Amino acid sequence: MPISLHAATVPSYLQTLRATIRWLSKAEAFAQDTGKPEADMMAAKLQDDMFPFNRQVRACAMHSQGAIEACFKGVFSPDLSPHPESFAGLRERLGEAVAYLEALDESEMEALVGAPMRFEFKTTVMPFTADNFLLSFSQPNYYFHTTTAYAILRYQGMSIGKRDYLGSLRLNV
Repeated sequence: MPISLHAATVPSYLQTLRATIRWLSKAEAFAQDTGKPEADMMAAKLQDDMFPFNRQVRACAMHSQGAIEACFKGVFSPDLSPHPESFAGLRERLGEAVAYLEALDESEMEALVGAPMRFEFKTTVMPFTADNFLLSFSQPNYYFHTTTAYAILRYQGMSIGKRDYLGSLRLNV
């Protein structure tokens, strides 16, 4: 039996989003323990030409919940609204994404397979099918931003490891 679009996306998004929420709490404690201002943590980057930490984390919600919502609408444009400026705000935004993904009906998502979908940003328009958009555009972007946010925390001196990033594995036990 082929894997469903829901199975190929949602469980992994949920696994990593839940893990990210946990390491955001660890990051907040790290900032308090080390005396790093929260604003500095939110603005931290690996390079000057990269998005700051808080925008990287917000992009996780955009490329999971936001991408799936966009597939139902048939068009995705990047979320340019202000990003949360606190650990609490980031946890809240990711919590909203988790709640949305948990409520998704698998059969509704399967109806997206083959549906027309397009990416639009400024003058760029890219046509996709919804499934190809999720699997070839949003899912790679999701992991890029999640990994970059994790790397920024490591670069700031926070002691977290791969297990923190992976979260709760879906073991067959």
